[in-house]
Amino acid sequence: MARGRARPQPEPDDTRTPRSWGSVARKGARVVGEPRAGSASEAWRDAVVRSRSDEERHRGAPPKWEPEVWVRDAEPPAETRPRRVRTAAAAEAAPTPPRRTRKLPPAVAGEVARAAGATRSAKVEQALAEAARAYERDRYHDARRMLKPLAERYPDVAAVRELHGLTLYRMGKWVDAIKELEAFRSLSGSYDQHPVMADCNRALRRWKRVEEVWDDLREASPSAELVAEGRIVMAGAMADRGNVSGAIKLLERARSNIKRPRLHHLRLWYALADLYERAGELPRSRELFRAILRHDHDFADVPERLASLD
Repeated sequence: MARGRARPQPEPDDTRTPRSWGSVARKGARVVGEPRAGSASEAWRDAVVRSRSDEERHRGAPPKWEPEVWVRDAEPPAETRPRRVRTAAAAEAAPTPPRRTRKLPPAVAGEVARAAGATRSAKVEQALAEAARAYERDRYHDARRMLKPLAERYPDVAAVRELHGLTLYRMGKWVDAIKELEAFRSLSGSYDQHPVMADCNRALRRWKRVEEVWDDLREASPSAELVAEGRIVMAGAMADRGNVSGAIKLLERARSNIKRPRLHHLRLWYALADLYERAGELPRSRELFRAILRHDHDFADVPERLASLD
């Protein structure tokens, strides 16, 4: 079993949870690949929901969010307080700084403006930006609270449905996440979240649907990164059902002799090394873990995994 970052745990109303084999894939399943110019969804992915797995591996996970606490300083006695005289000229020289606002990518802002209209678009944009900020900080309950009414009121904004779906995914709300991400797919025509949809169906043990989503992604082949993510999820579903040898064959079809591997290559190698270990093929597992370390000395938990095999 992969010992990387754990699958987001479902809330109490979920009754079934799968094994967490695909954790390395899942770190990047939210967004994989390089940004591609074009649709509003792609701009949104680039600006808001890009996977942070690289940063987490090198700098550690972001600090836990805590609310700000304002503490009033004790005031000095009246006789010791300096007298402040504020003239009109001083007021003009030091105006109150404007409140900082977050900006959405232009393509996403355009989607919102078309859906909300001129009078409400600014307010909706700010709400969506704040939801994105909560998502970035792993405050998924806050993000969901802000996104749910937006998705209900503006169901035709692909960026809203996408971020809402990803938030639900991170919360383990598999059925609701599928609904939102399928809506995103219909609105945008994008394959960007197919690996996430496949993983949600895997969590629900809907094996046939996992295969259908994987086949759709494989045949479209929108990018090497997305196909790699889908391949890992599909292999994980096969391993979940006890077909470890079939999962190994599926991942072995991907190239492993890459001189300058990218992140999705390393994730594929990690998943395959994990399967080799489960199948008892320890020399092959060591070989792949060592290959990962040659390119990234602290990828996930590879040093620990390799040490346990030596």
